[in-house]
Amino acid sequence: MPEFEGLLEGYRRFRESGYPIQRARYDKLVSEGQHPKTLIISCSDSRVDPSQIFDVDPGEIFVVRNVAALVPPFETTPGQHGVSAAVEFAVQFLKVRQILVMGHGMCGGCEAALSQDFHGNEPGAGGFVANWVRLLDNARAKVVAEHGTEGPEAKREMEFAAVRQSLANLRTFPWIRSKEESGELNLRGTFFAISEGVLYHLDKGSDEFGPIE
Repeated sequence: MPEFEGLLEGYRRFRESGYPIQRARYDKLVSEGQHPKTLIISCSDSRVDPSQIFDVDPGEIFVVRNVAALVPPFETTPGQHGVSAAVEFAVQFLKVRQILVMGHGMCGGCEAALSQDFHGNEPGAGGFVANWVRLLDNARAKVVAEHGTEGPEAKREMEFAAVRQSLANLRTFPWIRSKEESGELNLRGTFFAISEGVLYHLDKGSDEFGPIE
């Protein structure tokens, strides 16, 4: 298939040029293991790759990607908690010093949460996205009350709200909260505007996003 062939062409370029350049780093990562200092929680969107945006080398960041860069709140009930398991691994085993939640512009997951248009797929009928983005129901209510459900401003505010919600949910994990309070761990919110190529940072003091120069 042409899609797979395209991937193989990229792999061959990597083997010819990328891997030799990074060979020493890969050897070190094999012998010493990974020791990333930052966990990045970002969206699965194909246009938003944290490694490209932050221009990092292999082994520098631990990345969790899902629809809308969401983190569910802490819970103790049994289940397949993929995001929570990855967060636990990064914080408790890898000892990362920073968790960065990165939302982005034109986010389909946030748009679905805002409009509640799931193309007829409700939970139980293949509606996995519908069930997942309901993590944003409380955040959505505030956005809708202030900005409605349509237009670029409402969509952008929903995307910002999703980052704030994930940060709030991270703080429901007891071991994250205690590490943040002791200064062992920093939590940060960011937003990548695809149309501008600009990264925005959430100012803890004002709870507003501002561009990073």
